[in-house]
Amino acid sequence: MCGRTACTLAPEDVSKACAYQDKEGRKKCPQWRDGNIDKYHPSYNRSPQSNSPVLLSLKHFQKDADSSERVLAAMRWGLIPSWFNEQDPSKMQYKTNNCRSDTMTEKTLYKAPLFKGKRCVILADGFYEWRTQNKEKQPYYIYFPQIKTEKCSDSEDPTHWNGQRLLTMAGLFDVWEPPSGEEPLYTYTVITVDASKSMNWIHDRMPAILDGDEAVRKWLDFGEVPTQEALKLIHPIENITYHPVSTIVNNSRNNSPECIEAIILPKKKEPALNASSKKMLDWLQSNSPKKEEPCNIKSPKLSHYGASPKKTSASLMQQWLKKEDEKPSPKRAKK
Repeated sequence: MCGRTACTLAPEDVSKACAYQDKEGRKKCPQWRDGNIDKYHPSYNRSPQSNSPVLLSLKHFQKDADSSERVLAAMRWGLIPSWFNEQDPSKMQYKTNNCRSDTMTEKTLYKAPLFKGKRCVILADGFYEWRTQNKEKQPYYIYFPQIKTEKCSDSEDPTHWNGQRLLTMAGLFDVWEPPSGEEPLYTYTVITVDASKSMNWIHDRMPAILDGDEAVRKWLDFGEVPTQEALKLIHPIENITYHPVSTIVNNSRNNSPECIEAIILPKKKEPALNASSKKMLDWLQSNSPKKEEPCNIKSPKLSHYGASPKKTSASLMQQWLKKEDEKPSPKRAKK
């Protein structure tokens, strides 16, 4: 799952960090959608219902634009479907911060945006996840491994980015128009998958991370890449790194560099042994019982000893009767 992120770059730097090549091979930095640059604010501890920087196809806003062109927008975290008929979006009764990849083609909340091509990429320095062990929760900060790049001044190449590589998470968005006729609200959800082997010891779910610009291009270009083809990009990846962080991140009101700083986890002490337990442990370590060899002696047969079978009362009676039969019958006395 994904319930907290960090994105600390200024709006202009977010644009530079998302530089890409168009179909003609020209390098471009996506521009912020009109009015959206002021809706995004850098944060070390971003929670649902706040605005995040989101990358999507320019064609969603300009019908005559090529679907491969990109634009930046500030969207609210937690998808509000276009058909939601309440006046207040906070009355949405379902949690839509994340959507599972294995059910998003079936659930009405996500099925419509998916098949209408409303695919987006949520940008972040990294995200937080909590490992639960012995009823204790330890937060971890998870992000792309960082590769050092050559320094380059803006005058040499205004599209060159010397900073960190942003995490690119696949998502879906929708547009909700308030019944009162106010400004449309753009919201998104983060797609989640089973955690990869490098991360499943922390949590069993993780965001669907798009690793590399080619994966980002295919996910965003809904005009050229059909839905079924794009869904092949949604899977766990191993190319991530992480470190434990302070529990101050547990409170979303805490927003400082300390949230992402690595900490050293204290070693857990073994429970103290009492005198009898310690004595028993010493004995077990020094005098472990040896495994006895199996006994191969076979039980002797009765015939080996020449013993006659035990006589029973029935057999004795038979012998007596036999003797009686063998005796001659007494002669009758003559009168």
